[in-house]
Amino acid sequence: MSKPAILGVIGAGAWGTALAQMLASDGRDVLLWAFEPEVVTAINTDHRNPLYLPSAALAPTIRATGDLAEFAALDTVLVVTPAQVLGRVLTGLTTAPRDLVLCSKGIEAGTGRMMFDVASEAAPGSAIAVLSGPTFAHEVAAGLPTAVTLACYDGVAQWERLAPALARPTFRPYYSDDVVGAEIGGAVKNVLAIACGVVDGLGLGQNARAALITRGFAEMARFGAAYGATFDTIAGLCGLGDLVLTCSSTSSRNFSLGKALGQGMSAAEALADKRTVAEGAHTAPVLAQLAAERGIDMPITKAVADLLAGTPARDVVQTLLARPLKAEWEAGA
Repeated sequence: MSKPAILGVIGAGAWGTALAQMLASDGRDVLLWAFEPEVVTAINTDHRNPLYLPSAALAPTIRATGDLAEFAALDTVLVVTPAQVLGRVLTGLTTAPRDLVLCSKGIEAGTGRMMFDVASEAAPGSAIAVLSGPTFAHEVAAGLPTAVTLACYDGVAQWERLAPALARPTFRPYYSDDVVGAEIGGAVKNVLAIACGVVDGLGLGQNARAALITRGFAEMARFGAAYGATFDTIAGLCGLGDLVLTCSSTSSRNFSLGKALGQGMSAAEALADKRTVAEGAHTAPVLAQLAAERGIDMPITKAVADLLAGTPARDVVQTLLARPLKAEWEAGA
């Protein structure tokens, strides 16, 4: 039998490194691009990523590089850069891979574009898929059971190429062709996770967090419907599943950011000197703007945007609690 094709992962943060580790778990060769030269050296020399995923002993079949030109010969590449630099990084590819799997969650600030649109412009020769779901990097790297949505823009034919290449015994993708819904779920949940962190930081209790998750899901569903996403996708792994995970643990960068804000830290202080990116901080303002432009009522999203702009956490909460009483699933509720 011929050796399986090399898989590429662009982005050696915690999530990119975890995906590389998962893909290498069956002995496959994985090429991992890192921005920092010291990360490249550490992975190739010590099989560790001390900056972003220090807990994982990485497979010897993972090879790191800082040269995007090395990805020219690969058919399948996963992109796991921060959302705000995805387009810039992809323009560095000398050849577009056949399949480009987006694993970054966010909306581009300044343009309001989803990652699919950014990637389509930067790598027009690639068939694009979106991988999203409830995934803490350290658990995936440790081989703990994980299920995700794999949304394929080119439908079943692309799924039949990608699923065998990406699935592992403890990493189970589920098929979808709703790329828009998969992207929206991943982007919106980051913003809502900040809000849940605020609830925790203010000590408002479990009842409040459960209510916020539920009402936040209603916002996600309204936004998704306005952009053509199916409710099944929003209610699946990449929407509700990811929302529940990231709104319930300090392992979530966005939840941790919200908790710090709830405890009185300013947004500037909470975001300073962090190597890891809380994508929700970039997404919240543009998401709130898109919702306002389309008349989509998203009070929790607006509250997070206001909080990041400097409104005190307790004032934001009081504004939410003072909203008019409405039916639970009434438009604008």
